Amino acid sequence: MSKALIIVESPAKTRTLQSFLGKEYNILASMGHVRDLPQKTLGIDINNGFAPEYKPIPERKDVINNLKAAAKKADVVYLASDPDREGEAISWHLKELLGLQNARRITFNEITKKAVTESLKHPSDINMNLVDAQQARRLLDRVVGYMLSPLLWKKIQKGLSGGRVQSVAVRLVCDREDEIEAFVREEYWTISAVLKTEKGGIFEAQLALKGGKKPSLKNEAEAARVADTLRGASYTVKKLKRSDSKKRPALPFVTSTLEQEASRKLGFSTSRTMSVAQQLYEGIDLGSDGHVGLITYMRTDSTRISSDAQEEAGRYIQEKYGRDYVSSYRSRNRNNAQDAHEAIRPTSVYRDPSSVEVYLTPDQRKLYRLVWQRFLASQMAAAVYDVLKAEISAEDCIFRAEGSQMKFAGFTKVYVEEKEDAKKSAEEMPPLPEMKEEDALSLEKLDPLQHFTEPPARYTEASLVKTMEANGIGRPSTYHAIIKTILDREYVELVEKKFRPTELGRLVNKKLCRHFPDIMDVEYTANVENQLDKVGEGSVEWTSLLASLYKPFREELDAANLEMEVERPAPKVTDRLCPLCGKPMVVRKGRYGEFLGCSDYPRCSGTVPMDNPVGVLCPKCGGNIVEKKSRKGRSFYGCDNYPKCDFVSWDKPADKKCPVCGKMMCERRFRNRVTGYVCIDPGCGYSEKTSGRAKTRNKDNE
Repeated sequence: MSKALIIVESPAKTRTLQSFLGKEYNILASMGHVRDLPQKTLGIDINNGFAPEYKPIPERKDVINNLKAAAKKADVVYLASDPDREGEAISWHLKELLGLQNARRITFNEITKKAVTESLKHPSDINMNLVDAQQARRLLDRVVGYMLSPLLWKKIQKGLSGGRVQSVAVRLVCDREDEIEAFVREEYWTISAVLKTEKGGIFEAQLALKGGKKPSLKNEAEAARVADTLRGASYTVKKLKRSDSKKRPALPFVTSTLEQEASRKLGFSTSRTMSVAQQLYEGIDLGSDGHVGLITYMRTDSTRISSDAQEEAGRYIQEKYGRDYVSSYRSRNRNNAQDAHEAIRPTSVYRDPSSVEVYLTPDQRKLYRLVWQRFLASQMAAAVYDVLKAEISAEDCIFRAEGSQMKFAGFTKVYVEEKEDAKKSAEEMPPLPEMKEEDALSLEKLDPLQHFTEPPARYTEASLVKTMEANGIGRPSTYHAIIKTILDREYVELVEKKFRPTELGRLVNKKLCRHFPDIMDVEYTANVENQLDKVGEGSVEWTSLLASLYKPFREELDAANLEMEVERPAPKVTDRLCPLCGKPMVVRKGRYGEFLGCSDYPRCSGTVPMDNPVGVLCPKCGGNIVEKKSRKGRSFYGCDNYPKCDFVSWDKPADKKCPVCGKMMCERRFRNRVTGYVCIDPGCGYSEKTSGRAKTRNKDNE
């Protein structure tokens, strides 16, 4: 008897599904897309309704053959790729490439037995509106990238790329840098008073009004004049206002807020966050419980939570903290959310982080805890604070102070959202001492404080994602890919976790803004995203959309080919000197990556490898160990005193001594993503693991 075939995207999902569906189903992975546009040609017939020329992906040849063989034996084939338009397109490509006549589409927001078995009861047809939306995006990005990149090669430098979304992201970073460079800081002063109540309570108040107006103290002399009059003044409590303040929990995570919070709290890049989230979604081996999907689908802009999940969370909160901690407030979804699936949440809140952490890698452990805490907190009651605001009179001035004391912890028992800025709300201020209106206060200290206005902050990964989302640039599934692309192209760089445009990035941005005002316009990009969403809803025809966008782009491209001047980026000069002629070396790019070449090329052809110090001294001669590249591009490590010193290692040396023999330890990646250290001396053989299971020694040393 033939089995039904389920095709998912990744092998991790096959293990998770097989663990609870059993032997009744044959479950195979497509490894993502199985066909795409050709690599070396445009692959789009623009004059024939933008007809795409899809080709099987060469690297998927064996996968495709296995899927074809399995499909022939199956009575029914369930296409279970991810529940978004990219996943819908993968299902359609599978149906077309494998020639499936018996294919049904199933989707599930979480990989649990209940969700999957329910989806198998209600299969559907492929949603061609979502497929068309994905095709429109793919073809539009191919047209822009395929036609724009050669222009950049010709006018600026080979190897560059331009993109419909990536170039706008670079513009955001460049515009912010322009604002910072144009910023002129201004001096201003504030006055702070430390006051004491009749009962000895000490608190701090800030000058808020002078003569009924907000004071404008622009220099030290102005601040000193006001301070002199206030040092001998009488201070009286003029007004007190006490109130209860409720602080609601943050909404459960969507893709963008997960990426932002993981960046702020965990220091994760967007790519790292999405990679780990994918692992948690696809399933983790939990020992006797088998493979289990720990979180719901991680590419979403919806904050909606299913009623089942809300009820389960309510039960857990009541059991753990009491009925008062259960929220009676049910938040509505965010504006403009597509609402295709739920927010990101744990598949079961009863699977708390401590119960599964032994099965998780350090990154998985940190991210799961973040998702679990954020979701649980979102279903809890508001925190309540007793807030006291005071106005203190002195001469013709008013000082203000505020403080708070927690009355009910609410959701803060579990989780508090991280903030980008350092500004504190009234709820975060220390409590004020007890006082009454008309009480006299004594002045303990009066401080005029100098300040300067600050330029806008450079983007972090978190704030760049937030800005892209706010401006409609990209979608949840693309934020991390956009950031990775602009870093890989070296249009921007991360310095102390903040984005700065490179000289190359600024040059490319300048050229594109001048010659492609539509593509580089933030509002235009957001409008295109909205139009693509409408294709997915079925209200806009995808080929008509492409035709309307292609015509003005083609006109700008033709004009740029004629009008854009050639301008090469200046090479980065280093402090290294050419070994042949003694002139400064510059960073150049070659077949195997970056290298140092003489600035006097072609008169001098001196070159040396681009070596990156790893911060460890050579155990043989005390020189600096540097990272090098082999002819095949593989990293290895050697002494910078070569050829005088022949120290070399494929593993990265670490500033750590072997506890057995005292020699240098090297970083090593073991199986199943476990990392650790090994002794550099093979004769010793000591090793230890620092992630995954508990620290272990090599058997030779036991």
